[in-house]
Amino acid sequence: MIYITQLIHIIPGEEKTFDEFEAVAIPIITKYNGRMLFRVRTNEDSFIGAQMDKPYEIHLVEFDNEQDFENFRRDEERKKFLHLKEKSIKSSILIQGMKL
Repeated sequence: MIYITQLIHIIPGEEKTFDEFEAVAIPIITKYNGRMLFRVRTNEDSFIGAQMDKPYEIHLVEFDNEQDFENFRRDEERKKFLHLKEKSIKSSILIQGMKL
């Protein structure tokens, strides 16, 4: 089992575009033995402290293995909508881990 945490920073004004991409991408996760464990939309009250730009959303996803995650990333249907991701996301940090 691998875990993917993603900190997503949105381009201001492109929230709707980001939601359009997520509406396509999130359901595809299950096609590759993945599960969206949580999707958190942050606000100013969510943070006790921060040493970096605060993300718009935080995702935690698990996949059965790394190959499933790579297959998700290469999914042809998802690739058709990457232009929405590129238009809406300023930056993102992807953290890969495992359960200890």
